[in-house]
Amino acid sequence: SLKLLNNKRSIKLLDLSIEPYNLKPKQIDFIKNKLETMSLDEKIGQLFLVIEPEENLEEFIIKYNPGGIMFRPGKSQKIKYKIKTMMNQSKIPLFIAANLESGGNGIVKEGTWVGNPLQIAATTDPKYSYQLGNISGSEAYKVGCNMSFSPIVDIDYNFRNPITNTRTFGSDPEVILKMAKYQIKGLIENNIIPTIKHFPGDGVDERDQHLVSSINSLSLDDWKNSYGHIYKSLIDQGIPSIMVGHIYQPEWEKKLNPSIKKNEFRPASTSKLLINGLLRDILGYNGLAITDATAMVGYNVIDSRINLLPQTINAGIDMILFNKNIDEDYNIIKEAILSGIISQERFNEALTRILATKLSQGILRTERLDIQDDIKEHSKSLQNINIKEIIDEIAQKSVTLVKDREQLLPISVKKTPRVRLVVLGDVDEGGFKEGGKVGPIFNNRLEDLGFQVTTYKMDFHEVFEEGVEDLKEKFDIAIYVANIETASNQTTVRINWIQLMAANAPWFMASIPTIFISTANPYHLFDVPYLSTYINGYTSNPETVEAIIRKIIGQEIFEGISPIDPFCGDFVAKN
Repeated sequence: SLKLLNNKRSIKLLDLSIEPYNLKPKQIDFIKNKLETMSLDEKIGQLFLVIEPEENLEEFIIKYNPGGIMFRPGKSQKIKYKIKTMMNQSKIPLFIAANLESGGNGIVKEGTWVGNPLQIAATTDPKYSYQLGNISGSEAYKVGCNMSFSPIVDIDYNFRNPITNTRTFGSDPEVILKMAKYQIKGLIENNIIPTIKHFPGDGVDERDQHLVSSINSLSLDDWKNSYGHIYKSLIDQGIPSIMVGHIYQPEWEKKLNPSIKKNEFRPASTSKLLINGLLRDILGYNGLAITDATAMVGYNVIDSRINLLPQTINAGIDMILFNKNIDEDYNIIKEAILSGIISQERFNEALTRILATKLSQGILRTERLDIQDDIKEHSKSLQNINIKEIIDEIAQKSVTLVKDREQLLPISVKKTPRVRLVVLGDVDEGGFKEGGKVGPIFNNRLEDLGFQVTTYKMDFHEVFEEGVEDLKEKFDIAIYVANIETASNQTTVRINWIQLMAANAPWFMASIPTIFISTANPYHLFDVPYLSTYINGYTSNPETVEAIIRKIIGQEIFEGISPIDPFCGDFVAKN
């Protein structure tokens, strides 16, 4: 157990000379002088990290003076132009943030999809986590990004959780900590500020905090030994920024206030007990705290925004991510400051942390420098590596053979030439899918190898007329490929069969050899526990698909080690 309570150091008096700032007296004086020259509206703007505007970029910066902007993936030249335009207009340089969770594709569409964190963990080698940070950091830096909302240090304790899943490094806190440290190293070497998330820890509840405030229900000791251990270790290492989730941790609120009533519990994003109490006083965090998106349902259902936004700042959080209505939100904060709901002391403390983070991380300088006409195209760290080789290595070392009870692998044209291919999760043309389609790649590669592939398409009459002998006359083996991705704002990530008698399910597996391959969710055995052969790929990029095909035909061995329990605790699935 962590001796958190015995390692308590109060930081109510903000100290910029220690981690994660380590500023010199002249730099501290610079920040104090900067605050004295800023108008109230300019100060309020610094508290907000907004979503990127689509147009009127210069007018937006002049009007709102935001402290930061988060970007969703877009074309690199457009992203680069927008960042340069807004940076040059802003009086104080902006945090330019993106979700660099799985690669440079988190900010630019042309960026590299290195691999989902769970895939990186399946390699068991932290050097690939470093390359995740290195490659994504380099590609983000060259368009002007300076902050990453990663690593994700949530723990995948609940296989039903629809949002953690492959976004995490698994269910072992030590593995998560090791991988996160290496990803942080790669980001920092590319001048990208790492932001670990989502305090006090997602992955216990089965619900998505985008849709409802979720609950980290661990006991004090269990939390200390898991999430607490991770956060304390990274805080001691000097992590500069932490994202706070709309997640309850009732046991810690009860510990810090034994008289608290259940209706007084608050998710961390509005809880003074969890931020000023647990995160700052007990864990000793002196750095920048940012909310998760305040547009989420899990934030807005707690109270009205007129109460929530001031509660967030008063809880000890420094920046508010996203708005519902930006003018309304700015006015709520302004009125709260003018009325004293937010004290000048707390307001100035938040501003000081924002400016000190920018100064210590090289974004804010004691002398204003305009953004260069040509943002550096590459960092030194990518000059001597072959990105394609690294992605291929990650795929080769991560794909995991979970079970092969009847030793169906490797397959060959000689043994099973006729293949029924059933693809789950790929969307039709015009549909949205972040990772794209994998079905055509499997189909084409198997045909190139000489297999006769028939992709399953339901015929109504076949539901009741197709029998086992009919199938044996048509096929020698069935291969299921599930590309059912996790995503926010959905309540479940499960296999949804065709409604009419689940006609596309592997009901025939006792008579026809059947292989199940997942490229996006490691927990599908929960829905098909009876299957003999099951493979996890964790990421649906082309490199992983190619590695899976090489392995099922016997060209490569399976090297991946599962970072989670793929059997979901089901004894049937383990057999």
